[in-house]
Amino acid sequence: MSSGRVVVGGEALVDLVPVDMQRSGAGPSSGEERPLAPLAPRLGGGPYNVAIGLGRLGIPTTMLTRLSTDAFGDALLDRLRDSHVDDALVQRGDEPSTLAVVTLDGSGAARYSFHVAGAADRLVADPGDLPADTAALAVGTLSLVLEPGASVYAALARRAADAGIFVSLDPNIRAALVPDPDAVRARLDAIAARAGLVKLSDEDAHWWRRSPADLLAAGAAAVVVTRGTEGLVAHTRRGEVAVGADTSRPVVDTIGAGDSVHAALLAHLQAHDLLDRDRVVDLDDDGWRAALGFAARVASWTVSRAGAEPPTRAELAGEGVTHS
Repeated sequence: MSSGRVVVGGEALVDLVPVDMQRSGAGPSSGEERPLAPLAPRLGGGPYNVAIGLGRLGIPTTMLTRLSTDAFGDALLDRLRDSHVDDALVQRGDEPSTLAVVTLDGSGAARYSFHVAGAADRLVADPGDLPADTAALAVGTLSLVLEPGASVYAALARRAADAGIFVSLDPNIRAALVPDPDAVRARLDAIAARAGLVKLSDEDAHWWRRSPADLLAAGAAAVVVTRGTEGLVAHTRRGEVAVGADTSRPVVDTIGAGDSVHAALLAHLQAHDLLDRDRVVDLDDDGWRAALGFAARVASWTVSRAGAEPPTRAELAGEGVTHS
């Protein structure tokens, strides 16, 4: 399979996060309930962030999702278009947008509540055949947990792999939303066995109860594990290749860092005509160092600014870093 389009399938949602409040006086005393802060919307969702990241890196990208016709859905669609992501497979419905609400307790610790019942993104319909130039399909996160959409994406990944399309999986588990852990693990197992790339965190691997060695033995061509400030590790049938995190930029927050890694890996593979299981299996250590180093650099841009704001190709080119 030669270089071509990346289709990203999965949810697009809105995070409602507390706005930082400037206080001139003392805050609540110890044990006193912190007052509710105003909430500001941030557009996100793991697959959505991956599509945005790929589009900004100049990779032909199509988003497959179902968006609400509400104002949040309109904003999500506009951002895709602004990031050069094709919306030919975006479905619309009058169901509400998925919301993730963040609140702070008296100690300032964050608590999350997800509002997903009847939301548009989980009601995605099977799109049928993917675009003729599709080289890769990326799936993951809530879209592989919440039915009925989870079964749609799983079936699509199976058909894509059978057609020779490179499948990339990022489980990005949100354990509180998993109704049937065994069923979700089985779904992930089936996709990983056909995947050209599995990208996961240490936390994902712990919940999944699968090590990189397990996934490789089951059939995955390569597994890349993100370890925060410790960097990235590629696990292949040749062995392991590690690179450190890029610390050249100050960290504002880590929102979307893992999604940026996923997008950057796919962008690098596409740019080097490596969106093929056999070519990934044969990729040597130097090739993996180049891919991981590019992913680390892209992630460093994302964490240097608030929210999931991955860099553009022009921004990277401005500091002498490209993916070609």
